[in-house]
Amino acid sequence: MIEELLPDTAVSAETFGDLPESVLYPQEKALVAESTAERRREFATVRGNARKALARLGVPPAPILPGTRGAPGWPEGIVGSMTHCAGYRAAAVARATDLAAISVDAEPNQPISNAGMRALVTIPEERLWLTQLSLRRPDVHWDRLVFSAKESVYKAWYPITGRWLDFDEVMITADAEAGTFHARLLVPGPTVDGTRLTGFSGTWMARRGLLITAIALPRAAAPAASDAAPQAAHR
Repeated sequence: MIEELLPDTAVSAETFGDLPESVLYPQEKALVAESTAERRREFATVRGNARKALARLGVPPAPILPGTRGAPGWPEGIVGSMTHCAGYRAAAVARATDLAAISVDAEPNQPISNAGMRALVTIPEERLWLTQLSLRRPDVHWDRLVFSAKESVYKAWYPITGRWLDFDEVMITADAEAGTFHARLLVPGPTVDGTRLTGFSGTWMARRGLLITAIALPRAAAPAASDAAPQAAHR
């Protein structure tokens, strides 16, 4: 499913069950040695998916170890993202020359039942359209979609900036028909390929009891060779 949300420059792999724990490297096994069996299985499976996707790019298998704030450490020249929730694990990767960032997130298509958590995840402007879309598309739990979209935003944001991003520092709007969303940054964005980012555009789907969101930030186009003078990169 997840490949439907990503451009051709990205490669992905997903599973709806767990892979054998033996796919872990010793360094990875050590990280979850004292975790529950369920945690070890999901940790192994999502890395198995990541290595399968990397192999499709011609990248040899290697340990994928979490770095600062748990962000996966990808091979040099690769951007990637992993996600897992009950019954689903997935990974997506791309060459850094094609995409500046890539992120994926999967969540159960269930409402956020805790009012305090819902207030933490969403901002007032979002709660206005959440109510409207819930009436039009009751099959989608839009508050959970906002949560997933913000998780995807963070996964794209952090490798670029190395900084935390709170739920109230980004505003999500979603298109129910097109399966797209836009995340407007409410704090200064980073500069990527000479362009200051003001937000991220992404895609989403609701299928098989899941909500899946993805962001793929393309590299800016290089100036044409025939240009008389250098020009600012643009998208």
